Amino acid sequence: MNEHFEENVYGLIAELKLFDYTIESIDHIWNVIFPHKTARPAAYHHMRMTKYRDTFYIGHMDGKLCTLEMQKNTGIQVAPSFGSSHRDEDPAKGWDGLISSARNWLKVVKKDWIKANRQVWLSYPLNRRYGIVRNSLVWASLADLYRIDQELGKAKVKKFIKLVEQGDVRDYHHATLPSMTADDYFQYCKIAYIAGKRKDDHVEVNLSGRQMYERYADGRDEGLLKIAGDSKEEFADWIDGKHPKKTMGGHPWEIKRGGNTTHINLSVSRPSYGKEGFVVRLCGRSFSRLKETICMFLAIHEAGLPITIDDPEGIRKRLLGQDNIGIVPCFDSLHRANQHFHEDDSVYDVLHYDDLGRYKNRIKPFITWEPLPILKG
Repeated sequence: MNEHFEENVYGLIAELKLFDYTIESIDHIWNVIFPHKTARPAAYHHMRMTKYRDTFYIGHMDGKLCTLEMQKNTGIQVAPSFGSSHRDEDPAKGWDGLISSARNWLKVVKKDWIKANRQVWLSYPLNRRYGIVRNSLVWASLADLYRIDQELGKAKVKKFIKLVEQGDVRDYHHATLPSMTADDYFQYCKIAYIAGKRKDDHVEVNLSGRQMYERYADGRDEGLLKIAGDSKEEFADWIDGKHPKKTMGGHPWEIKRGGNTTHINLSVSRPSYGKEGFVVRLCGRSFSRLKETICMFLAIHEAGLPITIDDPEGIRKRLLGQDNIGIVPCFDSLHRANQHFHEDDSVYDVLHYDDLGRYKNRIKPFITWEPLPILKG
């Protein structure tokens, strides 16, 4: 590591420690958005310095540079990171000029921090920010965008919305069974598998519900397939964790396999208001599984079986375009990016600002942008 670069980094640390920071757990965090004037016009970069106990980390939030790690008496090194390709590179190549620009910017902030932050808020590119915008505005502009309402069809959309507005969908008393057996549960599964069949699915409709569950569910059933199928007592004991064949660590309710956020659950639990009876609930919120989940719900409801579904009001919003699309920075993956937003934001799907294409100016006035960090000395 060259001596000039180390002096530059340690100079930044000493200077930045004099500025206000935020706290997450025991971490001290400084966010610096600054112009790097080697480009014309100046390009803005977002740097984050984190102090964890006696170790400092400097990360390039909107770029691809390695993260720097500084500990007492060990010098500067590339921070270890899963899947990192930076371990053997010289960090000074990418970082040295940015560190110098950041230090110059700290001097500007010291002179007039309000003016400096105003400049950042006005200049930082929109395609590097987080924001939210009403989905219906995006639907009306991007004709090729996937639309769950069109995929599901008008009849099913109308039917589901009516059930939500009647209040029956979230009414646990209405959706509670006084007693239940494993075979009863497998009958739910059979209806769900047939109703939720996708074009690429091969569902043997002549199989029993138990056979379908054995073939198509996650497989880690926690002993559900081993209890007597026609016994109310055994099913109740299994639900309550009292049955000797009940195991732990499985996914008994994952009737359609997927990842952590892309599977479909058909779960049974005791009502939240008491210990008697059973509530059967469907859950499949992900962008790719919602149509299947709604089709399952409607078919089970039409069969006259008590059923509820997770987040019915949120699904109604999605069907009507009343939910929000999350705008995420261009350097972020869209995978699970909706988890960045608060639940109250009603964000289920996301896109990059640049995906708006020629409709940017049309939609931009309706986007609510997340505030950028304020740097104050």
